Amino acid sequence: MKNRHLNLAFAGVLAALAGCDDTAPMVSLGIDDTYYIYRMTKLPLESAYTGGEYCWTLHRSDGTDEIISRARRCIFLQEKEGVYNLTFEVIDEATPYRHDFTVTVVHEEVEFSPYIAKVHEYCPAPGQFVNDMPEYQPGDTYADMLQKAEDCISGTNDIMISLGGYGGYVTFAFDHTVVNVPGEADFRIWGNSFYEATNPDAKGGSAEPGIVMVSYDANCNGIPDDPWYELAGSEYHKDHTLHNYTITYRRPEPGHVPVEDDDGFLDDLEYIPWTDSEGASGFVAKNIFHNQSYWPMWTDADELTFTGTCLPSNGIDLSGTGRYYVLYAFDWGYVDNHPNDYPDLNSFDIGNAVDASGHKVDLPGADFIRVYTGLNQYCGWLGETSTELSRARDLHVDLPGVPLPDI
Repeated sequence: MKNRHLNLAFAGVLAALAGCDDTAPMVSLGIDDTYYIYRMTKLPLESAYTGGEYCWTLHRSDGTDEIISRARRCIFLQEKEGVYNLTFEVIDEATPYRHDFTVTVVHEEVEFSPYIAKVHEYCPAPGQFVNDMPEYQPGDTYADMLQKAEDCISGTNDIMISLGGYGGYVTFAFDHTVVNVPGEADFRIWGNSFYEATNPDAKGGSAEPGIVMVSYDANCNGIPDDPWYELAGSEYHKDHTLHNYTITYRRPEPGHVPVEDDDGFLDDLEYIPWTDSEGASGFVAKNIFHNQSYWPMWTDADELTFTGTCLPSNGIDLSGTGRYYVLYAFDWGYVDNHPNDYPDLNSFDIGNAVDASGHKVDLPGADFIRVYTGLNQYCGWLGETSTELSRARDLHVDLPGVPLPDI
């Protein structure tokens, strides 16, 4: 079906009912008999008929039925093209109502991209690569840095951005909804992790795990203001993982005097102070390898606060002298945790979404994806543990033309 265009008979209908956006009309007097929408595009449905209960049922071709909503409002979304038969019912003794209708899902006229289309937020925590990946220029505003982050990771540009220390994040989106396909990984994210050459089987090297969150645009306004859900990775339910963890960083005071270390690798041991919800405190130290400011220079804020899940430390000093740290990968479910040549370990299933209490959430798909650095860890001259990423791909959308090398 790839590269198939809509025939002209559908064009007028699709112009009015293109799916979930600001111009898509709601059904005001009932439910129409027929709808046409693009695949992976939301169709909001709402009836003016009211009653005690509501039921939207999808009748599958194999003879089975699936209740897709019990609310007055329903959003229809499908990954695959085809004709879908549905029933809407108002369950009420006084005013019962039933309406059968069809939704024809067709291939989009302009091919959806499998890659990132837009970066909505770029909010790194302090770190040694901040103001460098992407590069800050004097006078750059938040909007400038947001555009730079988008230029780096959209499409196949593959330019690494850093999220800084614990909590720093980026929020991005595709040009369509990433559909939650049961039992399958839905999207993949590239980082820059690697295994140590002397003992690769231990899966240690440079693993700087980032936690993934997703949001479904239920209000159909195109901005990430709906609830967020974490994709629970291998460490989520373990005792050593902290939930509802909060850290606050403070900008260095004017006139701050650097405190150098004895080994000469760190220019300032007490560079950027932090405190957290566990009662701990410390510093993001400044090392000799990165001399720019580690504080995001485009922000006027003197404090930056981040909240989320905090993973346990994964770095071990094998030298015992602070000279050789190895950061070990967690089993699965995190960005920048395993090398990119392990696709399954860098892919993510929307079916792993959980709410703030850790309860499983069934989402039809994800319109927005957020990645944030998941560890508050400092490893000597290596510096803070900071998640990096360069690309993401919807695994349900074919690559255009000749497939790119999957590395």
